[in-house]
Amino acid sequence: MSDMITADLVDLDLSAENKEAAARSLAARMVTLGRVTDLDGFLADVAAREAQMPTGLDGGIGIPHCRSTHVTEPTLAFGRATPGIDFGAPDGPADLIFLIAAPAGADDAHLTILSALARQLMNTAFTDALRAVTDPATAASLIRGDLTPEDITPEDSAAAPVAASTGAAAAETPAPAAAAGTPEPAPSAEPAPATAPAAQPFRIVAVTSCPTGIAHTYMAAESLENAGREAGVELTVETQGSAGFTRLDPDVIAAADGVIFAHDVPVRDKARFAGKPTVDVGVKAGINRPAELIAEVRDKAARGVTTAPATGTTPVERAGDSTEGYGTKLRKWLMSGVSYMVPFVAAGGLLIALGFAIGGYKINKAPSVMDHFAWTQADSWAALLFQIGAVSFGFLVPVLAGYIAYGMADRPGLVPGFVGGMIASTINAGFLGGLAAGLLAGGVVMGIQRVKIPTALRGIMPVVVIPLISTAIVGFLMFVVIGKPIASAQKGMTDWLNGLTGSNAILLGALLGLMMCFDLGGPVNKVAYTFATAGIAVTDPGDSAMKVMAAVMAAGMVPPLAMALATTVRGKLFTETERENGKAAWVLGASFISEGAIPFAAADPLRVIPASMAGGAVTGALSMTFDATLRAPHGGIFVVPLIGNPFLYLIALAAGVGVTTALVILLKGLRKSSPAGAVPSGAGTADRSAEAKQPVAA
Repeated sequence: MSDMITADLVDLDLSAENKEAAARSLAARMVTLGRVTDLDGFLADVAAREAQMPTGLDGGIGIPHCRSTHVTEPTLAFGRATPGIDFGAPDGPADLIFLIAAPAGADDAHLTILSALARQLMNTAFTDALRAVTDPATAASLIRGDLTPEDITPEDSAAAPVAASTGAAAAETPAPAAAAGTPEPAPSAEPAPATAPAAQPFRIVAVTSCPTGIAHTYMAAESLENAGREAGVELTVETQGSAGFTRLDPDVIAAADGVIFAHDVPVRDKARFAGKPTVDVGVKAGINRPAELIAEVRDKAARGVTTAPATGTTPVERAGDSTEGYGTKLRKWLMSGVSYMVPFVAAGGLLIALGFAIGGYKINKAPSVMDHFAWTQADSWAALLFQIGAVSFGFLVPVLAGYIAYGMADRPGLVPGFVGGMIASTINAGFLGGLAAGLLAGGVVMGIQRVKIPTALRGIMPVVVIPLISTAIVGFLMFVVIGKPIASAQKGMTDWLNGLTGSNAILLGALLGLMMCFDLGGPVNKVAYTFATAGIAVTDPGDSAMKVMAAVMAAGMVPPLAMALATTVRGKLFTETERENGKAAWVLGASFISEGAIPFAAADPLRVIPASMAGGAVTGALSMTFDATLRAPHGGIFVVPLIGNPFLYLIALAAGVGVTTALVILLKGLRKSSPAGAVPSGAGTADRSAEAKQPVAA
């Protein structure tokens, strides 16, 4: 903070009636020095930030701050007000006011100022020195860190007002061991043996975060760390700030006895902490009452109160655990990109399919609706739908690459990932190019992050250095080194697909059907679905690509529809819960949502999964045999009007459903008629208890 605050930016006799007047007075000093170009515009940005959350803190502190286009360089102004000014703190007015200004988009500077200041504000000696100092230059040096509280001489300060520092002191000073005049407890008559091993300290991991990811995030971390030391607790904090975050070591989390979340925004990677005693509060609680939080989590641990394992986390939130093998990590990184890409595929594909359905297959030759659009002509509406869908499709490869990199390296991976994906689209490297670009971007960023850098430079790494270096490296590799070979491979795969006829096409359909039904939305299912959607993710796909898409969707509908039919035809073979699930499976299957079959497969995998695969293979092979085509990547039975040869397509679907239904009934019937007689009431419980609910995108 060497040049962020000077004596000219310090007002030790700040006189203001309210926080708006205080901000105006300090901001005027910034204007005088040329660091703020528009006083009213800057104050409007300060007020907008204040409206998100009051910036008053316990202990008589106010920290109004913002990023603004009216700021020319990162600046900090300090004012000392007597009496205090209300900044919304629970314990009353603030007498120490810090106004922080950063240029728009300068997360690095904003973070550098606030994180450093936030930790100092948790030091009672620092705040007491600011209350006592009499010279603006000395105050500026103290805030910059050029001086420490111990360097302040009596000539530099006056006695600090006791009332002003009471709040901060109370937060830092431990209670006395005994009141005056109260006899101390007598020592134990039998002291513990000198050889007794020292007790293992209670271990806590904590996560702090706030809406802007800056001031309160680091203040809560400092406050918890201080309280942990006072309580004799081993406490480690992960600050999820605005410039990304460094995950706690999995071994540290595994060894922790409890968890504290002090946050006002969702905790990232929250599933890592599941199964431990947890206290979950707002970030200000971490600043104001850390000792209470520590006591609360210790109490929960003593009572054995733990949190349930998290469900429904995103692929990115599950990616990259250092305890997993490389193959597992790679699969999760790839699934991260695919999962974020699928909504673009669905939206764009359905819009394009509707455009073709309304305007015919020549609608892709229509002029831009910017140049010609007639409100009363169906062709104009068809062209509009087609062109919106085409724009959506344009995002597929960049989104795929960007979120693969995100799954590997968090937010710093997004920029090189998206840029690499766009380059892949530009050079016609397609889906394969997007995969390569995403993996390259994530790997480059992870490599840069391992380089040890000075603490002072860490703030600018995520927003300046990492995007600059990683994007340049990925762009060079994609344009000059690997782009052309990948584009050639993509063209070769497309040509091979378009050349499939006869038995080869039928075998491909059967294989894709087997894959779609093997894990009902898991990695193998995703590979088949992604292969199909990549083929139609162009504005003018070939017939072979559309045949593959039709076969994949039909096969994916088989398992839930077959389970629904089986529970209807032979309900006695299923439990009451399964019969209820069967009712929902009708709708899920018709909508091409494979999740509808998961409860059945989890309860009885050895019968349901092979039967599903058999039906899926039949449907996939028949769909390819009948030359059914599909331009839409999703929709199930509701996009049948958009399917080529729809009647034969429905026959293929019905055949697969019939095969799976018959096999399931046969296999379950054999189990019922086994020598053991009827299935005992507990049969299948172990299978059901292990039910694995995989997140799926059919």
